[in-house]
Amino acid sequence: EAYIEKTIRSVVSQTVVPEKWVIVSDGSTDCTDEIVRSYADQNHWMELVRMPERKERHFAAKVRAFNVGYGKLEGIRYEIIGNLDADLSFESDYIEFLLGKFSKDPKLGVAGTPFIEDASKPYDYRFSNIEHVSGACQLFRKECFEGIGGYMPIRGGGIDWVAVTTARMKGWKTRTFTEKTIFHHRPMGTGTGNVLMARFK
Repeated sequence: EAYIEKTIRSVVSQTVVPEKWVIVSDGSTDCTDEIVRSYADQNHWMELVRMPERKERHFAAKVRAFNVGYGKLEGIRYEIIGNLDADLSFESDYIEFLLGKFSKDPKLGVAGTPFIEDASKPYDYRFSNIEHVSGACQLFRKECFEGIGGYMPIRGGGIDWVAVTTARMKGWKTRTFTEKTIFHHRPMGTGTGNVLMARFK
């Protein structure tokens, strides 16, 4: 509940809004659902889906939640599908910027931008591959996403890495575009209590 409204406000203020946005509440026990409903009531293209409460935390659960949202797209025409964490904020032309990259390059299968957690520290690509796209926000060409079989439910993590790597193995281009950034409000590792291990990974 501390961050979801920042993400929602970022999306509803976009110059290009989604045809459909499914927010999956994965067993939330706080006021997340109420916050989402208050916006969904005003925006017909938003939908809240509630998952059952559970005690365990692992990355395979993220895939299950995503797939529930993915199932809600049946019958909707679209070319780009995305995955967005619930603790992000970004500029109003962020999605339009990424859609422009897909329009310019028909072989682009996955796109995103760097995320930052401290505005005073720019992302340093000397230590990262520009062809990797962070799982915080990944946009896929629909044909690419279906071709890789979607996200694989890997319990130990790395679902975003596997998706991007598989896309490259199948001949798609994948790219992080550094002209823009997305702000990640909850530092990595704070959800599990092990910030040091998250930074090491």
